[in-house]
Amino acid sequence: MSTKENSLLKRKEVSFTITQGPKEKTPKRLDTKRAVANAVQAKESMVYIKYMETLTGTNITNGVANVYKSVEQAQVVEPEYIRKRNNPEKPKEEAQV
Repeated sequence: MSTKENSLLKRKEVSFTITQGPKEKTPKRLDTKRAVANAVQAKESMVYIKYMETLTGTNITNGVANVYKSVEQAQVVEPEYIRKRNNPEKPKEEAQV
């Protein structure tokens, strides 16, 4: 894992590599977000996974995440589709008849 401080955008840019077992699937985005937050000692709400890509024929996933200093800054900088990917809505309960 490597980090780069971007003071203009008030964030850390984190590059990471995950090696999973030979029979395991690509890690879920929210699990990766939690792991990155723990690694850089930040709140999960401040971490946004930009992309993750598993190399074809391997068990290695490379990715990039941004760790912001505030949620407001993240809302200004990150596109809406990235914010939605990193904060999925909870399923609504079905209305009972």
